[in-house]
Order: sequence, then structure tokens, then C-alpha cells
Amino acid sequence: MAVLLVRHAKAGDRDKWESPDDLRPLTAKGEAQAEAMVATLAGFDVTRVLSSPYLRCSQTVAPLASARGLAVEPCDDLAEGEGRAGLALVRSLLAGGSYVVLCTHGDVVEEVLDGLEVRREDYTRKGATWVLDDAGSRYLPPPD
Repeated sequence: MAVLLVRHAKAGDRDKWESPDDLRPLTAKGEAQAEAMVATLAGFDVTRVLSSPYLRCSQTVAPLASARGLAVEPCDDLAEGEGRAGLALVRSLLAGGSYVVLCTHGDVVEEVLDGLEVRREDYTRKGATWVLDDAGSRYLPPPD
């Protein structure tokens, strides 16, 4: 399989959120980014959608999963602070022709990309996707 590594879309302000962080949802802009991702990833043969168990991640990929008739599978290896586990997961999936979408957090995206020696921006933008397949790696900017 190949991997579409997604950083979750725009979420509410961490500093203003008073509930547990894993329950922090997307903003209206983040919801629009999530909806637009359906068109952005239309050309990819997606067979699975895995997400950090954090609400903002599952919300990011829910429209895509729904459009493809797939379930969003929670995956602890994609949670915040799980960069090494995320990297191991990506490496295990990097073979084959269909795509698995993995939605995670900025720290995990950066650790995965660095571990795979993929050139990236200093800051990984919310809602962005990295295509990791036989052709190498490509960056898809976040939908605006």
C-alpha cells in the first residue's frame, strides 16, 4: 500500500480550550478543509482511512471516508506524541498499489517525514497531505 499522510485540519485554539484536548473539534474553516479534501484526494484509490483517536483528526477524514463508503479506523499509533509509532506504521504500509489515509498531528507528521528523509517545510500546515508512494513523495497543500 501507499500512504496519504494528512495533518488534521484547522482546530480550535488549544490555549482557549478548557476540556480534554482529545475532544477539541475543528473550526468552521477546518470543517471546510475536511470537505474540500474529498475533491483533493479524488484521484487516489483509497482503501482504508486511519485516524488518531483525537476528535479533530477523525473529523478531518470523516467526509472522505463517507464519500468512499469507508469507516474511519481509530489508531493509537497516530495520536499526539506517537511519532515513532507513526513512523513504524507508515513504513509497514509503504508497499502495494492502493492508498491508506493516515490522519495525525503536526508532531507526528514531522517525525514521520524526517524519519523517511522527506523534505518538508519547517512548519507542517494544518490540512496538508503528503503522498508517499513508489513515485517518491509529493506535498499537497491544504485546501483553502
